[in-house]
Amino acid sequence: MSKVLINLVQNCRQIIIDCPGPEGREKIANLLTNLLSDPTNVDTLVPISTGERELLYEDPDIGFCILAHNYDGAKTTPPHDHGPSWAIYAQARGATIMHDYDKIEDASIEKIGKVRISRTYSLTPGVAHVYNEGDLHSPTRDGPTSLIRIEGTDMSKVSRFRYELA
Repeated sequence: MSKVLINLVQNCRQIIIDCPGPEGREKIANLLTNLLSDPTNVDTLVPISTGERELLYEDPDIGFCILAHNYDGAKTTPPHDHGPSWAIYAQARGATIMHDYDKIEDASIEKIGKVRISRTYSLTPGVAHVYNEGDLHSPTRDGPTSLIRIEGTDMSKVSRFRYELA
């Protein structure tokens, strides 16, 4: 583990312990903004060789995860939340167009939920955004992008409902 990642892990752990709610997540987002302002840190955390989803760290006690993502081309993800968890997206390279959504109809195991766009904005290098529990959003990438994502838990192990535009 690189010194940059070790420091990020230690800082995130302490922030989550001291301030486990949305206020602490904003502190982590600010930490990521500062960290990713240095191209050396970007290259250390998200080398160009990084795949679409690489788990850099999973905390054995608290459960939060730090992931690196590198996308070679365009990609759009459907509207989603992070189930019972939260996530912080921090843009490292390129740009991501994010859409936030208002829920119109709840989703369930049997039924796809309905949403409408409430806000569209761009994540550019050094910009970090917090998505708290239940926040619905979707990223669109028009070209190569890289980001760091911190999740409250490993979302690859969490079932979530599906949503679509109304």
